[in-house]
Amino acid sequence: MYTTVQFLHSYWAYLTLFMVLIATLNALAGFFGNKEYQPKDFRISLFALIVTHIQLLIGLLLYFISPLGLKSITNNGMGTVMKDSMLRLYAVEHITVMILAVIFITIGYSKHKKKLVSKPKFKMLAIFYTIALVFMLSRIPWQQWFA
Repeated sequence: MYTTVQFLHSYWAYLTLFMVLIATLNALAGFFGNKEYQPKDFRISLFALIVTHIQLLIGLLLYFISPLGLKSITNNGMGTVMKDSMLRLYAVEHITVMILAVIFITIGYSKHKKKLVSKPKFKMLAIFYTIALVFMLSRIPWQQWFA
């Protein structure tokens, strides 16, 4: 089960990162290009929201069954985990920052729906999705992605 969930989490991450990147670029282009908010813009931001939430659920499941997640803290103790950069990345930093990224995407999506005109809609999406994208990029275990 662990291998399957890890496989799903790893490959769904490509779709998640791609969609958040597309949604962020779309929001920035709409904001700075003074474009009208269209149904396609709604769909792009919604799809990015959906794939990030699915990735979060897969990631939470993985966190609880992985030897690098909660089991690492339980087996080694928090002091040992915090002193080891790899253990800290997987057991603490990755999950914390990715949850924050999902929160920012959720807030941005929710706030943009309350705006009535295009510029503020794009502004909310651009701000919150950009922050989420930066967070995601900062804590992806790149050495594993390119191994």
